Amino acid sequence: MSAAPIFTVESIELLERDVRLRMPFRFGVVTLTAAPQAFVRARIRLDDGTQAEGMAAELMAPKWFDKNPALSNDDNFEQLRSALRIARGLYTDGGVDSAFGHFARHYQAQINRGAQQGLNSLVANYGPALIDRALLDALCRALGQPFHEVIRSNRAGIQVTPLTPDLAGFDLDAFLAGLRPAEHISARHTVGLVDPITADDQSERVADGLPETLEEVVSSYGHRWFKLKVAGNIDADVARLLRIATVLDRIDGGYRSTLDGNEQYDSIDGVLQLWQRMRAEPGLQRLCDSVIFIEQPIKRAAALAQDVTALAAQKAVILDESDDSLDAFVRGREHGYVGVSSKTCKGLYKSILNRARCAKWNAEAGAERYLMSAEDLTIQAGLALQQDLALVSLLGITHVERNGHHYVNGMAALGPSEQQAFLDAHPDLYERSHGAVRLRIAGGELAIGSLHRGPGFASGATPDWQAMKPMLSP
Repeated sequence: MSAAPIFTVESIELLERDVRLRMPFRFGVVTLTAAPQAFVRARIRLDDGTQAEGMAAELMAPKWFDKNPALSNDDNFEQLRSALRIARGLYTDGGVDSAFGHFARHYQAQINRGAQQGLNSLVANYGPALIDRALLDALCRALGQPFHEVIRSNRAGIQVTPLTPDLAGFDLDAFLAGLRPAEHISARHTVGLVDPITADDQSERVADGLPETLEEVVSSYGHRWFKLKVAGNIDADVARLLRIATVLDRIDGGYRSTLDGNEQYDSIDGVLQLWQRMRAEPGLQRLCDSVIFIEQPIKRAAALAQDVTALAAQKAVILDESDDSLDAFVRGREHGYVGVSSKTCKGLYKSILNRARCAKWNAEAGAERYLMSAEDLTIQAGLALQQDLALVSLLGITHVERNGHHYVNGMAALGPSEQQAFLDAHPDLYERSHGAVRLRIAGGELAIGSLHRGPGFASGATPDWQAMKPMLSP
């Protein structure tokens, strides 16, 4: 393995621009119609004097990082801005280190300073999640290498530290060297809680020519993977799942799905009752058989204080919102969880380390028991989408939840030159249709080969910085 280059963080610029959804997205306790997208633009200087610029982006989704009902959406947005400002201060004052070294050095201080401002760990880690990607992008460009080569050769400097004592003795370099990016990945379509299943569910249409109902989505994109959200009301959930099943059961060749509880249950008992009711419904047999795991059904305050083994014995259970620290998956395993989600908004190094844990634990068990999933939070076309896809592909995950393209009208809100730049750089991933550049899904799959070619973290195009506004201090 090559030595990991060290660098100083010369500057970090925080910007944002507004995103408006073409149709509402309901998850958990919120129905989202608009939100800002955060952008990070960072400059580094290697110890040999080489300088490079890197970038990252992520939607600022309300009521996911902090679901306190007393907070408004604007309160949630400001929380995430605060996390970015804290991280910017730490990283720019952080001296010289490797890409991973900067993350590890500031990990606990970021959480501590966030707590002083009333931010939970999930919120606090949003700041480094973006900045680490921008710094890694800059490093890739300085080295003239694509993301996967920098990770596989461990030029990011990923190592076992006191933050991850459970990985002591595990050969991280060999694990990273064995990772391989894929040319294609399956898109797992999200069925949100207010999404229309058939045209009968609609009193009015968006009428922009794009798919709106689940029926239309299946017909247009050819999906074979789905993520089904439930709301915590067993009767209503079962009734809705029955309607979903009438559409999915018609797919030639079958389908696979995941069930997302979105923290809607207080205890494992409620989730077990839902699953038992589903299993008892003749009209849900194919749907139940299609489910490969249940995602975070229990509220985070109780999720890691309860044993989920009884449910996991029937269907794998994974962590999502409770994955707020580097040791959350380790603690979850002790309570019966067998998986954890990868989300770029939670941090790319956490995803890589958790994937290493799966490899270590599966080798010890002699079976593929532990898993990672790839989940979305209305990720937008461009930087955020591409970096997420490059990460989960390298981790060996073969299907990824994708919903941003369904709830937002592609790149329609961006300038023509920016749209064209991304289409030119990634013609396999995007297409021009219905008046805008947008994600291309064919046969339920995404072609992502272009993300692995050329220097940088998965992007051959640059967003229009002039079309953004600075992320101002409150």
